Amino acid sequence: MRTAMKTNSRSKPQSGPLVPPTRVEVAASAGAYSVVIGPGTLATLPQLLDQAGVGTRRIIVSSPIVWDLHGRALSKASSERAPILVQDGERFKNATTVGRLYESLIQCAADRATVVIAVGGGVVGDLVGFAAATYLRGLRLVQIPTTLMAQVDSSIGGKVGINHLLGKNLIGAFHAPSLVVADPVVLETLPRREFRAGLYEVMKYGVIASPTLFTRLETSLPALFAREHDTLGAVVGESCRIKAEIVSADERESGRRRVLNFGHTIGHALEAATRFRRFRHGEAVAYGMLAALALGVQRGVTPTEVESRVARLIAQLGPLPPVVDLSTRDILNALSHDKKIVAGKLHFIAATGLGDTTTLTDVTEKQIRGALKAIGIARA
Repeated sequence: MRTAMKTNSRSKPQSGPLVPPTRVEVAASAGAYSVVIGPGTLATLPQLLDQAGVGTRRIIVSSPIVWDLHGRALSKASSERAPILVQDGERFKNATTVGRLYESLIQCAADRATVVIAVGGGVVGDLVGFAAATYLRGLRLVQIPTTLMAQVDSSIGGKVGINHLLGKNLIGAFHAPSLVVADPVVLETLPRREFRAGLYEVMKYGVIASPTLFTRLETSLPALFAREHDTLGAVVGESCRIKAEIVSADERESGRRRVLNFGHTIGHALEAATRFRRFRHGEAVAYGMLAALALGVQRGVTPTEVESRVARLIAQLGPLPPVVDLSTRDILNALSHDKKIVAGKLHFIAATGLGDTTTLTDVTEKQIRGALKAIGIARA
């Protein structure tokens, strides 16, 4: 853990949004909050924070790489001389890193009037969110997602947490942010692999809730990979709208919110089985979606044409890390620690069509092995 002493940034100064940003409202038990989406919105972050009424003591937490890229554009939003910097990557999303973050907050004399601003991808957002939820029994939180994955998914909904070697996100809390600001401009600096990983999560929304969004992905890949702001803004906005609607109706994942786990059951097991070092989260979800589709076809609930269409789009996005060296035993062991187990039963989300799903709670080990074999994992 260290504190940055300068804001050496390669990002371009922004003059503010050229058009009014999109606002998506999310209901939460602690109070509704806004997701503000649009090119150039980060240039108005101090004003957005004032409008959200989060208080004037503001501490930014980011990663060294993200701060180097975007620090100059964000430093005016902090009341502190420098941000707190944490290591990024799933393998750092653990209790050790959180402990160091607590130490930094104590050294900064953070109190209950302090708002913590998480600037980074999903790992930073989850990690900082968990610290905000637990330090002094809760500090206000603002999410500034800088990856496509975080903009469309992890920054919204209030789920925060850390990993354990036995499973992903096994330690966590529900702690809704006071504000989320998603600026597509910051995605220009995102490495192509990270960008692709986010597109898999966007694809998930298309499968579970929006055939229109899925079709937009199929037809807009060149514009998306060119990071065209209007196309990106539309995709991010629609994804945020879908997630906001779902989590507003089921904040604590007691029912409908489980649909967001499409592709995540096997995906999380892949991440855990490889100790969070091989896959970007979206890549693991891509494999998880392929496995869920194969499982749905086995069970007779997923049309083969849906499986083929999704598999084709995943292939178009580019190669995924290999899985042939993994064993079914390791994946099954990771599944046994899945946080979504309820009363001893795993909940698998299966697609019944583009935009429609069903939940399977009686999946057998044989069927899981069949789904794993379909994605290339056949070794015992």
